[in-house]
Order: sequence, then C-alpha cells, then structure tokens
Amino acid sequence: MKQSLVVGLMTLMAASLFAADADDVKAASKKLAGSNYSWKMTTENAGGGGGGGGRGRMGPTDGQIDKDGTILLKMTRGDTTMEAVLKGKKGAIKAEDSWTSLETAGEGDAQSPARFIARRLQSYKAPADEAQDLAGKVKELKKSDDTYSGDLTEAGVKELLTRFPRRGGADAPSPTDAKGSAKFWVKDGVLSKYEYNVQGTMEFNNNEVKINRTTTVEIKDVGTTKVQVPEEAKKKLS
Repeated sequence: MKQSLVVGLMTLMAASLFAADADDVKAASKKLAGSNYSWKMTTENAGGGGGGGGRGRMGPTDGQIDKDGTILLKMTRGDTTMEAVLKGKKGAIKAEDSWTSLETAGEGDAQSPARFIARRLQSYKAPADEAQDLAGKVKELKKSDDTYSGDLTEAGVKELLTRFPRRGGADAPSPTDAKGSAKFWVKDGVLSKYEYNVQGTMEFNNNEVKINRTTTVEIKDVGTTKVQVPEEAKKKLS
C-alpha cells in the first residue's frame, strides 16, 4: 500500500514537472509574441529529400515582425531571392521585380515558383506562434539550464512533414517511419532560439525518399526591430 502511494506520488510529480516545462516554453513564446523582433531560419537536409538540392533547395529565411503583426520576409530558394510581406490574412510577394498579392502570384502558371511560395505563405506562422505549436507536439519536455528538449509525437512529425502542398496544389502523401525531436532555448524568460528535426520516408515521383530535415530559428533584436514595408507592397495589403 505504502509502495503504491510512493509510486503514485512520483508519477504525479513527473507529470507536473512535464506540464511546468511545457508551460515554461509556451509562456516564453507568448512573451516574445508581444514584441517586435527579427529572426533567421536555416534548414539542413541530411536525407536529400524535401528541397534538398537544385533550384528548389531551401536557403535561409530572414524575417522581421512588428507589434501590429506585420511580417517582412526575405527568402532564398536555390539561386532565387524573394521578398514577402504578411499581415493577418493578407500578403504580398515580390517576384520578377514587382509586388503582387499572394492570391494572384503566378496566376495562370501552376508551376510558377512565386505561386508555389505564395501558397505556402498563406499559412505562415511567425516564430513565437510556431514555437507554441511545436511545444504542443512534444511527448515530454526535459529542462537543462535554460534549454528544453524532447521527442516529437509521430502525429506531430507527420503534420510537419506534410503541412505544405506540393507544386500544382497536390497534397503530400502520408510519411512512414516518422520521428523527430525539438529543442527550445529561453533567455530571461523569453524564447531566444528553437530547433526541430523531422525524419520519415515519403513518396516523390513514385520513388521513396528518406527525409532527415533540421530547421533552426535564431531570434534577435527583440524590442528594437523596425519593420519598414515598401510602399508598393503596402498597396497590395489594402
């Protein structure tokens, strides 16, 4: 009886510790959400899938967000650099030296890179929001100093691997052998960096491709970032 009570208390304490760790990360992310800040996102594809090479390879994305929710992005994809502005449900992208709304980008060309990126941007999440969502996909967060880490759920990994449509608008097939992990850094109660790795096997052009992708987001200039939206882009947001 006494042993069962001890085991029960230990289980309850472990569950409470996990909840506290998850709440710490979410609170740090929410605190960041109330500020203007900048970030740099980099992606490494060890498995060769999901945009690992050629013109579509994922380069870095530099971002800024204002307190009013306006997001300014500069994205590198292969040898191409694109800019985008997002605010609420509206957005604009600069392709071929001119700004166009996300809804009309690459109109008439299903294979247009601008159209492909614009579709992805329609569901874009700034780091503060993405980190909160990511923390909810972790099985159990463990704390070490100012770092929180844990394995992602299988369902969470599958969602991350298939959240964006393919060229032409087709849905991505469900991956197999899905696994991954996430890590969060918190400084002075505010999220300063996070990283997540997703792995799985997916079908591309009737071939099975193993994916091993690590995304790292480093946050900086919290409270001092100034977002300057080009006038031409502003017109597309109205």
